[in-house]
Amino acid sequence: AGQSVQIAGAKYAELGVAMSAKDALLKLEHRKNIEAEVTELIDEIPQTQLLLSMPGIGPRSAAQILMTVGDMSDFPTAGHLASYAGLSPKTNQSGTSIMSNSLNRAGNKKLKNALWQSSFASIRFHERSRQFYERKRSEGKRHNAAVVALARRRLNVLFAMMKNHEFYRDPQSEVAAA
Repeated sequence: AGQSVQIAGAKYAELGVAMSAKDALLKLEHRKNIEAEVTELIDEIPQTQLLLSMPGIGPRSAAQILMTVGDMSDFPTAGHLASYAGLSPKTNQSGTSIMSNSLNRAGNKKLKNALWQSSFASIRFHERSRQFYERKRSEGKRHNAAVVALARRRLNVLFAMMKNHEFYRDPQSEVAAA
């Protein structure tokens, strides 16, 4: 009916678990407070609403993008921005021999991660992103490569949106409306 064996230190282990749970709850509350502050701060930036209009980009991704590249005016083309983010291919060559074109491991990791996360989220909620992802998968690309290809494509759209100060417009919905 009950446990008859007493384990030495069980009482102290229970205290440790209770303290760890309290610490975890305090950290979670602290993170929520920081997230609310960041959301308030980025709402004051004019480009925030442009970024948030794109499917898959939430307040966290928008904040990370704005913190790393701002309004993207430092980059003359989307290719330069993709290279900075590490989303452009890297060519390994020696003289005239080209060994491979592989994913560039350099670049701004935080920007790359924000773009990857937003692309991954858009696969679930945005039909055009899902179609592009599935097309890349059917071409033989693995999951991560397909998401990176989607991130690169979305980066081109983000660059154009920021350059032209326009909100995201889904081309399929415009064709249906016409």
